[in-house]
Amino acid sequence: MMNFPVVVHKDPDSAYGVTVPDLPGCFSAGDTLDEALENAKEAMECHIEGLLMDEEFVPIPQAIEKHYQNPDYLDGIWESVNVDLANILGNSKPIEVNLPEKILAQLDKYAKRQRESRSNLLAQATIEYLSVHAQ
Repeated sequence: MMNFPVVVHKDPDSAYGVTVPDLPGCFSAGDTLDEALENAKEAMECHIEGLLMDEEFVPIPQAIEKHYQNPDYLDGIWESVNVDLANILGNSKPIEVNLPEKILAQLDKYAKRQRESRSNLLAQATIEYLSVHAQ
């Protein structure tokens, strides 16, 4: 699950527009705020799926504070949209991974607190690592 900040714009006599700063080119709209955010989630899933199909890396969502000063977003309202990557990433394949016992214990403890599986956390960590280091 990745939590992306979005900025919502509403001009008089227009629908709600949604921009996803961390996914350049990803936009959406809706007649109500709820519809706009739901449409934004669908647009984000399609955008991320396209990135993966093109063998590009998924950008890591930045904190809203990183975007506040951008003049394009000054008149917007900030929200967050969760995108479940499990629906996008494809089928899982078993692999063998060896980790030091103490690292594995920390991973399992964190997974339990987050109510996530070890596999999901390792997949998320890999996505984040590749987004930062493989470009």
